[in-house]
Amino acid sequence: MSHLFGPVPSRRLGRSLGLDITPYKTCTFDCVYCQLGRTTNKTVQRRDYIAKDSILCGLRDFLSEGEEDVDYITFAGSGEPTLHSGIGEMIDAIKTMTDIPVVVITNGSLLFREDVRCDLSNADVVLPSLDAATISAFRAVNQPHESLSVDRIIEGLRMFREVFSGEFRLEIMFVRGVNDGTDEITALSDAISVIDPDRVQLNTVVRPPRGDVLPVDEEGMVRIREAFGGNFDVEIIAEKRIEVRADILPLLERRPLTLDQIAGSLGMHRNEAAKYLRELAEQGAVVETVHRDKRYFGVKI
Repeated sequence: MSHLFGPVPSRRLGRSLGLDITPYKTCTFDCVYCQLGRTTNKTVQRRDYIAKDSILCGLRDFLSEGEEDVDYITFAGSGEPTLHSGIGEMIDAIKTMTDIPVVVITNGSLLFREDVRCDLSNADVVLPSLDAATISAFRAVNQPHESLSVDRIIEGLRMFREVFSGEFRLEIMFVRGVNDGTDEITALSDAISVIDPDRVQLNTVVRPPRGDVLPVDEEGMVRIREAFGGNFDVEIIAEKRIEVRADILPLLERRPLTLDQIAGSLGMHRNEAAKYLRELAEQGAVVETVHRDKRYFGVKI
């Protein structure tokens, strides 16, 4: 399977070509809002999970077809990318192939480690998340590996920010009734003051999550942004909620599509699109066919 996906449209990153460098749901967290489902391998062990040469060869082949439709090359996907021990070497190699900026989207949980900070130092943009600044909210939202602490993660973010010369954006995902209270906002504001990111991006649950969690409504998101005051560059980035039937079925009514075509049209990872397609197939709304060794999905007639 290819470890490239996209390019997909993103409000944050324009046309983003994704690199998925860890096995499905291999992560340091098991976040209640994750649209890909439960973490099946919760770990803090860094390994060469997927061969670097395979990933770089696939990227080189893609770039040989043209670069005009790609704004960023983004390490993201279905697991935590900093768990791959070769991410630094891959970033350096990409820099020799193209001038397209390199982004790392990470949960930030391993930046307290010097080797991880070193590995990400040559990226153009690093976009870590920090969903909580208190122990209780951290455990409730992120359900981390037992070895991780929120204080250590905040300190790791601060240390990386001190040495990183690229653009450093911090994303916070809010879950209604869990990390959107006054005390948690105050704690997050204090942590952000210490970290000093270039920009803070506020998000909430917009796609069907793995847990029974709810988004913060628009009024609540505005309230949170205002609570941070004028101390940071803060923006709300919550995108349109994906409605499985309303968004996917109209695409397939026009013509059958591959998994990658569906994911690209909706701006999501292929694993997320696959989850929705399984739901629709179980409901009898979608059928799968094979044509010239490619799998297509269409509406059931």
